[in-house]
Amino acid sequence: MDKFQKIISPEWFLRLGLGGVYLYTSADIFLHPKGWYWAVRGLPQFAQGAINGMGIDNYLRIQAAGEFAIALILLLWFMPKKVVSTAGLLVALQMLAILLFVGIGLDTFRDIGLLGGGLALFVLSLKEEDRQ
Repeated sequence: MDKFQKIISPEWFLRLGLGGVYLYTSADIFLHPKGWYWAVRGLPQFAQGAINGMGIDNYLRIQAAGEFAIALILLLWFMPKKVVSTAGLLVALQMLAILLFVGIGLDTFRDIGLLGGGLALFVLSLKEEDRQ
């Protein structure tokens, strides 16, 4: 098992999985923004006001661009560990915000898993950065 971990770090499975999720969601938001309106309804007043002020479609484009940037950071092998660690933290913070502000629903299990994956990547990247 040690030999396998020397060839491919467990961090890469997290990066590929999370990067794939963020690549998919960013592409889908760009291609089908109206299909994501549900995600920006029922938010706290301060968030809803800011989103309505810039327009839902504009907000979703910004969201998609941010998620695409996270996907690239996670999927590109040459990204510095500090940047990957930050991306893992952003994933975890986004999922925490979704859990707190959007609430509990049928897809909450997915958000909890992504929160755990983001935190795991954050911690693994920090540990690997310390070793270098």
